[in-house]
Amino acid sequence: MAGLSAMEKKLAEFKCNTNEAIQLKLVRFPEDLEDDSTTFNPEYSHQVFGDDEVAFGYKGLKILLYYNAGNLSTLFRIEYTSKVNENFDCVEADDVENKIRKIIPPGFCTSTDDFVSLLEKEVNFKPFGTLLHTYSVHNEEAGEDITYQIYQADMTCPGFREYHERLQTFLMWFIETASFIDVDDERWNYFLVFEKYNKDGATLFATVGYMTVYNYYVYPDKTRPRVSQMLILPPFQGEGHGAQLFETVHRYYMSSPTVLDITAEDPSENYVKLRDFVLVKLCQDLPCFSPEKLMQGFSQEMVTEAQQKLKINKQHTRRVYEILRLRATDMGDPEQSRGYRLDVKKRLIGPYKNQHTACNSELELCFFPDISGIVLILYPSHQLQGGTARSCCYGGSFIEVFWSQHPSMYRCGVYQHSPCTLHIQLHCGCLLSTSGSLVGLFSTGHCSLHLFSSPSTHA
Repeated sequence: MAGLSAMEKKLAEFKCNTNEAIQLKLVRFPEDLEDDSTTFNPEYSHQVFGDDEVAFGYKGLKILLYYNAGNLSTLFRIEYTSKVNENFDCVEADDVENKIRKIIPPGFCTSTDDFVSLLEKEVNFKPFGTLLHTYSVHNEEAGEDITYQIYQADMTCPGFREYHERLQTFLMWFIETASFIDVDDERWNYFLVFEKYNKDGATLFATVGYMTVYNYYVYPDKTRPRVSQMLILPPFQGEGHGAQLFETVHRYYMSSPTVLDITAEDPSENYVKLRDFVLVKLCQDLPCFSPEKLMQGFSQEMVTEAQQKLKINKQHTRRVYEILRLRATDMGDPEQSRGYRLDVKKRLIGPYKNQHTACNSELELCFFPDISGIVLILYPSHQLQGGTARSCCYGGSFIEVFWSQHPSMYRCGVYQHSPCTLHIQLHCGCLLSTSGSLVGLFSTGHCSLHLFSSPSTHA
C-alpha cells in the first residue's frame, strides 16, 4: 500500500472480501446456528458484488444466509463491527442488503427466533415429484448407512415454484456463470436429491443438490435433453452424489424412445470428468466395447450402439472409447503403447487436415511484403480470381501478385520486393520458399498466420 495517502489507507480498512463475509448454513437443529463447523462459504460472489468480490464500507462484515435443511426457508441478516458512514463524512458504504435482496425471494426471516420456529415445521416437508432412485452411502462419522433419494419434479407440483426460487440462489455462489432460468417454460425438467434423516423419531428430508435439464426439439420427432445446471451443495460434495444424480438422470432419458442423445450446456471441467466416469461405467458392458474390439480401433458399431442403447452422441462415445482402450492397453508393451498413441494422434490432427482441405477450395491467398517481413491476408475465393495479375504500391515497394492453379501446388504466390523476388508456397499448414526454408506457419481454423521476419534463418 506504498504511496497511498493516510485517508486512503484508512478507507482501505473498510473493504471486505465477500467470499469470506458470506456465511451459508443448512440448519437441521437449533444448535446448528452456533456451530461453526456447519458454516460454508461461496466459491464466487462476483455476480452480486462485482469482479473484485469486495464490499466497501464495513469492518467485520458478516452476511448471514441460513437455510432450513429441507424446505430452505431463509434467514438473512447483516452484521458488522463498524461502518464507514460512522467515521467519515460524505463517504457511503455499499448497499449490501439491497444486492442480496435482488437474488433471494421475498418471505425470508430477519429474526433468529422466527427462523427457529420454522424448524419445527420441517417435519411436514416432503420431496416434490416422482421418486426415481434410492441409494445409500456409508457415513463413517455416524457409523451407519444414510439413505438418499432422487426425484423428478416440475412446476405443477404444489409449492415447488417457491422452493425452487430459494434453491436456485445457491447457483450464484457456486457456478461461475450462473443465471436464473425461465421457470414458465414447460420444457424444463428438474431433478432433486434429498437425504433422509431422523429427528425426534420422525423422518425428515434434507436438500442435497439438483439438476435442471432443457428438452430441445430435434427435427422431425425427437428431443435432445441438455443439462443446464447441476449443483451438489458443499456439505455433501465428495460423497458420490453427483455420479448418482447424473446416472439417474441419464437412465431416465434412456428409457424414452423420443430422445436422440443427451448433452450439456457449457460444461465445466469437473462436470466433464463426472460425465466421463458415468458414461464409461454405462458403456463398459456393451459388446462393442469388449477388449478385443477396443484394440481394433474406434468403429461405427460403437457409435451406433452407444447412441441407440445409451443415448450417447459420437463425440462422447469417442472419449469413452479412448478411456476404455487405455484401460485395456498394456502400456509396458511398446507395440500396444505405440498403437494407442497413434490412435489418439489421428483423432487430434483430423480436424486440422479437414480445415486444410476446406481452405484449398474456399480461400485465396494474397501476399504483401512489409519492411519487417511478410504479411498474409486471407480473402474468400469469390473476392479474388485465380490467374488474374494484381499490382499495387505498398510501403514504397512495387508488388505484383498472381495465382497459379497448378495441380502440384495448393496455392502459389509470387511477389517482387526489391532487391529480390521471393516465391512462397502454402503446403500442409506451412509456408515454404522455393528453396525449402520455412518462412511461416498457417492455421486455417482461426485464419491466423505466424511469419518469421527472416526466412533464411528458419530452415
